[in-house]
Amino acid sequence: MSEDLIRYDLLAQAALRGVLRTVLADAAKNGLPGAHHFKITFATAAPGVRLSPRMRAQYPQSMTIILQHQFWDLTVRDDAFDVGLSFGGVPEKLTIPFEAVTAFFDPAVQFGLQFAPADAESEGEAEAGAEPAEPALPAQNAAEAPAKAEALPAPEAKRETPSGAGAEVVSLDRFRKK
Repeated sequence: MSEDLIRYDLLAQAALRGVLRTVLADAAKNGLPGAHHFKITFATAAPGVRLSPRMRAQYPQSMTIILQHQFWDLTVRDDAFDVGLSFGGVPEKLTIPFEAVTAFFDPAVQFGLQFAPADAESEGEAEAGAEPAEPALPAQNAAEAPAKAEALPAPEAKRETPSGAGAEVVSLDRFRKK
C-alpha cells in the first residue's frame, strides 16, 4: 500500500471541526433552534484550554460540557470558542480550542462527531479502536449538584441504507495506516 503523503485523515478532521465551528457560530448568533443542544467533550490539558484551577483539578484529562439552557457569552473564533457556564452554582468562563475537542453530540437529532486527539493527529499515532476517557458532565444550572461523571451517548451504530443493508459508522482512525 502506498504512503499517504496528502494526509487525508488530517484534512477530514479539519473539515469536521469546521462543521463544529459553523454550528457554534450559528448558535452564538441566533441561539439554539428547537430542541437542539450540544454535548462537547474536550481534553482539559490541551494547549490553549483555559479554565479555572478548580475545574482543572476536578477534570485533569477531559470534560464534557452541555450547551443547552444556561450558557452565556458564546464567542466563536477561527481556532477556539469561549463560553460561560455554571458548575455547581459557580460561574466559569472557558476557552476551548477546536483542536482540543474530542467529541461533539447533538442528542436532539442523534448527530455526533468523534475527533482524534490533536497530538495523535499531528503525529499520526492514534490507536484504532482506542476508547476515549470517560467525560464528565457539568451541572446545567445553579440549583443542580456539582458535576458528575457520565458517559457521552454514542450515535446509532447502524443506519439503514436504501439497499436495506446496514452501514457501520466508524472512526477515521480505523483507516489510518499503522
